[in-house]
Amino acid sequence: MHSEYYILSKSTADLLNETRKRGNKIIAIGTTSTRVLETIADDNGYFKEQSGNTKIFIYPGYKFKGIDCLLTNFHLPKSTLIMLVSALAGKDNVLKAYEHAVKEKYRFFSFGDCMFIK
Repeated sequence: MHSEYYILSKSTADLLNETRKRGNKIIAIGTTSTRVLETIADDNGYFKEQSGNTKIFIYPGYKFKGIDCLLTNFHLPKSTLIMLVSALAGKDNVLKAYEHAVKEKYRFFSFGDCMFIK
């Protein structure tokens, strides 16, 4: 699993914590944001200002603590990113979504169509 550098400012950490405190959902835009938020979130889903590298590999069975929902592209089959998506949505749901996407000729990869997972 590759690493990605991140910086989470105090103001962003405060905003995320306030969102969580109000009972609202935290929606990650993309798998990089997901990996970062999951790296930074403590066991109660709260965030603090920090920077570093995330090397987290998220796969089915992972217990999400930082995000509630995800907006992301349709990723390559057999990739670490499809594993991350499957961890959040469930393998069967992802397979159904991909089957539908292929049937309807959705565009895949970085500049393709996207999906919202909650």
